[in-house]
Amino acid sequence: MQLLSDVHVGLPLPAVPDQLALLSGSYRYYHYGCDGVDDRGWGCGYRTFQTVCSWLAEAGSEEVVARRVPSLREIQQALVEMGDKPPSFSGSREWIGTVEAALCMDHFYAVPGRLVHVHRGRDLEKELESLYAHFRGGGGPVMVGGDRDHSAKALLGVSSGPQGPHLLVLDPHYFGSAGSLTRAQLQARGWVCWRALSFFEGGSFYNLCFPQARSRGHPVGKG
Repeated sequence: MQLLSDVHVGLPLPAVPDQLALLSGSYRYYHYGCDGVDDRGWGCGYRTFQTVCSWLAEAGSEEVVARRVPSLREIQQALVEMGDKPPSFSGSREWIGTVEAALCMDHFYAVPGRLVHVHRGRDLEKELESLYAHFRGGGGPVMVGGDRDHSAKALLGVSSGPQGPHLLVLDPHYFGSAGSLTRAQLQARGWVCWRALSFFEGGSFYNLCFPQARSRGHPVGKG
């Protein structure tokens, strides 16, 4: 697959920031249909997790045993083998969230995922310092999922400035073959975009999964 890498590069900031932190290292953009599997309506958690895996495989940290990114079926089978899901889960169209992603992160890469529960979307502002610390410390994509807002996505950065806090969001819901859009087209269509906190549903809870690995040259630490 000719997946695009680092699709946020060149994206304009929402304003001149007072503070800015972006992920370190490189990742590949996984999205609906990128491997020929039509997973529209159920695969956003898998695709976001695959994006995180692509970063882990590229990070080069000593604690990460580099391997290829697992397929949708391999992720499902791993959850069955761990006892988290019944045998019928493998080959199904059942979705996964941040909890399953954390389990699989440890299973495939021996890297823990630190889960943070945010009771309401409007409370995400309380996690800005954790996000700044994570990205400034060499951290990779942070997976996000909720209940009312059950569309999984990845956070790639955080910014604060005159227009308020913004999060850099990578959306896996684009459907198409790998490389069917250019980086510029993805940015223009909002598949990777700076979003104000109001973008997140105020009445939905959110879980954040911080991969506890760091890109080359950064020590492991808390997100």
